[in-house]
Amino acid sequence: MTAGPSDPPPSRPRPVPGTPAEGVRRPGPVSRIRIREFSGGAVRDRRDDLATEEPLEIRIQAGGGRRTVAITMRTPGHDTELAAGFLHGEGVAAPGSIASISYCTDEEVPPEARHNTITVRLRGDRLPDLPALDRHFVTSSACGVCGTASLDALRERCLAPLAQDGPAVSPEILYGLPDALRSAQGVFGRTGGLHAAGLFTPDGALMALREDVGRHNAVDKLTGWALLGERLPLAGHILMVSGRTSYEIMQKALAAGVPVVCAVSAPSSLAVDLAREFGMTLVGFLRGERFNVYAGAHRIES
Repeated sequence: MTAGPSDPPPSRPRPVPGTPAEGVRRPGPVSRIRIREFSGGAVRDRRDDLATEEPLEIRIQAGGGRRTVAITMRTPGHDTELAAGFLHGEGVAAPGSIASISYCTDEEVPPEARHNTITVRLRGDRLPDLPALDRHFVTSSACGVCGTASLDALRERCLAPLAQDGPAVSPEILYGLPDALRSAQGVFGRTGGLHAAGLFTPDGALMALREDVGRHNAVDKLTGWALLGERLPLAGHILMVSGRTSYEIMQKALAAGVPVVCAVSAPSSLAVDLAREFGMTLVGFLRGERFNVYAGAHRIES
């Protein structure tokens, strides 16, 4: 079973679902359609389940100001975590800085779009003055262009290298992570079309899992779960992602304080550069009883 955020005490920000559109169906993680299937010479019409892909506009509000900071294509579900995690990864929302998160109730937004718009209200009397907010960028589930584009930008944010004293992880624990991730993917089992990100303890226990059409969105949802539950930083944990490891995923893991990142496929060159500079352990091609360590091999018992 995957863990979820417990009800926060009054001092924590409370996600506010709201009722943005009476009578308008809220999109879910799975969409059912009719298809024509060809198999072995036979043809039949049947229903099929697809992973839902919908845009999510993320707005921030502070004092009397409000602005849109991103539009990302995502799988509906855990939207408040996605918004919080995205903003944390971009250096906009630190622990304790979020006052509330809610779906849109603005009259100028069409009712059918209000569940695709999230407003994050930040504590303070004005909007943050950060370079990341000087542009309105659109992210997609495919490319993962969802953050700063260089290691220099991370240095300018004063993100420090992670502590080098653990956790120590055995190869046997790593061997079991892909199967544990896949077995916990409920929506993937129905659609075959979602990525996943799972947070594990050094002994292989699954703490939380999130799914999305975008790998980076799944990581944002996990980070948001940790941020809203006051669990950051995630020192002493392992992040396991399906697919490959990109710079964006490593950036988000670094901001969350995750020391060990594993993936079933290859990392990019910039992901390796980031891991090595900031003291992270990066494991790729984790399949069966083999894997490659691209950075931080001292955390893997040999």
